[in-house]
Amino acid sequence: MSRILQSVSGQNFGGQGAPPRVVVWEWLNEHGRWRPYTATVCHHIENALREDGRGRVALGQVDTQLTPYVIDLQTMHQYRQDTGTVRPVRRSFFEPSSAPGKGIVWEWENDAGSWTPYDTEICIAIQNAYEKQHPWLDLTTLGFCYLVHFHSMCQVNRQTHRKRRLRRRMDLAYPLTMGSIPKSQSWPVGSGSGLPCSCPQCLLVNSTRAASNAILASQKVKVLPGPPPNLPPPPPPPLHPSGIRQSVTYSGGAAGWGRPGEGGRPAGGIRNSSRSQSVPGSTAYPGQNNLNRPGVQRTSGSSSRASIPPGVPALPVKNLNGTGPVHPALAGMTGILMCAAGLPVCLTRAPKPILHPPPVNKEDIKPVSGISGICRKTKKKHLKKSKNPEEVVRRYIQKVKSPPDEDCTICMERLVTASGYEGVLNYKGIRSDLVGKLGKCNHMYHVLCLVAMYNNGNKDGSLQCPTCKAIYGEKTGTQPPGKMEFHVIPHSLPGFPEYKTIRIVYDIPSGMQGPEHPNPGKKFTARGFPRHCYLPDNDKGRKVLRLLVAAWDRRLIFAIGTSSTTGESNTVVWNEIHHKTEFGSNLTGHGYPDPNYLDNVLAELTLQGVTEEKALPY
Repeated sequence: MSRILQSVSGQNFGGQGAPPRVVVWEWLNEHGRWRPYTATVCHHIENALREDGRGRVALGQVDTQLTPYVIDLQTMHQYRQDTGTVRPVRRSFFEPSSAPGKGIVWEWENDAGSWTPYDTEICIAIQNAYEKQHPWLDLTTLGFCYLVHFHSMCQVNRQTHRKRRLRRRMDLAYPLTMGSIPKSQSWPVGSGSGLPCSCPQCLLVNSTRAASNAILASQKVKVLPGPPPNLPPPPPPPLHPSGIRQSVTYSGGAAGWGRPGEGGRPAGGIRNSSRSQSVPGSTAYPGQNNLNRPGVQRTSGSSSRASIPPGVPALPVKNLNGTGPVHPALAGMTGILMCAAGLPVCLTRAPKPILHPPPVNKEDIKPVSGISGICRKTKKKHLKKSKNPEEVVRRYIQKVKSPPDEDCTICMERLVTASGYEGVLNYKGIRSDLVGKLGKCNHMYHVLCLVAMYNNGNKDGSLQCPTCKAIYGEKTGTQPPGKMEFHVIPHSLPGFPEYKTIRIVYDIPSGMQGPEHPNPGKKFTARGFPRHCYLPDNDKGRKVLRLLVAAWDRRLIFAIGTSSTTGESNTVVWNEIHHKTEFGSNLTGHGYPDPNYLDNVLAELTLQGVTEEKALPY
């Protein structure tokens, strides 16, 4: 299962003798998963790539839902123009007989009743099992705790036993590309000339390449060291047309030693974690997405579970999220130098995240010590009669007779002048130049500005200083109705081997926005629920849980807004209190080990006004 990625513009799409390949463009979400663009969008990107390999592609031209998004083909990143969010993209190749080549899309039904496509590799695996008439498919090997049943056309969560409908539909086939796979390049080349730029990275690579060529010029072509016992020796490494020797690629075939040119793959090349082609003169540079995990049914027939021959050093390469022991730049440079010296090298891929623990029997699930109950529910918020905003503000301030000549950080007018909200708000008894000082932090503002700020908030009787975030009163949020469950499971988190684990399950259904939400009367979606989070079952972990329960009761865990991941508006999003959603690893940054997490989340809860004293009743 070889994977070849495209990460540069201005490639040659011609060529004879190589089989056609299906192209799928994908973007990286915050969970480290590559999500495919639709076939229509991929055709649009391919057309733009042929016309101008260094330009930008406006996705809204073919899909109105993607209007804010632009792909830069030079840097291989997707930009959201209204928020500034940047995400890596990649160009992946698959067999024409795979699901993308046939235009087959497998989708699951989400909580909003709409259909979400599976990741490309999962779609291919489901289609393969479907074509072979298997009754079911276990997705555990692909990193997901689900069973797919073809007879009932449903997906079952192996842990919660929750069922979702799934469907198979026909769509436009993904585009084909002919000829040899384009060479990969990892950062932009100099504009216009096509030559590498003069940045430190390019200079370093050019000097290393020159050193490698000097070594090769003084050597004759050598046969690599012998293979493992009882295996036939590999053929001598072929020569590149430029006279530079290429390294032998080791594959995971039956013999354990791959031969250059087998399986439809061009001869030579260092095989890295993304199975991208890398030949001398096409160095893998840092900062791009040519080092990614392999998928299913790629263009080579060799197995992704490659057995590394004895004596060949394995370099675990760091992935796009910045995890892993070896930086791509160091791994790439090491590979170049070792190949130049005639030594074999194999770069291994980073492991997939472990999102969920092993299955747990119901009798093994226990309540959390010191915390009553195992579930907290919130219902629709009943709005209390709002107190007069002026009364709320006056409760927390002291009048300032002679304010200093400095800015009010709310309206940015001088405190010695009238408030910028003069004429916008009219409250009897509040002069536009009246200044107040907050009791705890002593920060000063126009009283009219504080009233305006309160009116734009949750109107819950609390006030938060816009400068230091000090909270006056009890802060509450606008979290929609839902359920929070918590219990102990008999498994340990990385970094806490001596403790069991507290599992928190949040479940919020889709619904209608209330008067306290951004768009009252409009529907909101709730993606990815139920969401599972994890804490160690020790004293500090239980302390964090008590505070999280208090935060849940105050509707501070979630809010309705715009997702920074998908750009979707009117959806449930996290609300500034970080959770660990990765159980057995920390590849996405949302898992363990993380020795500072418990202290960090306690600090975040304190900023929300949730302290241990107020959480003691729980």
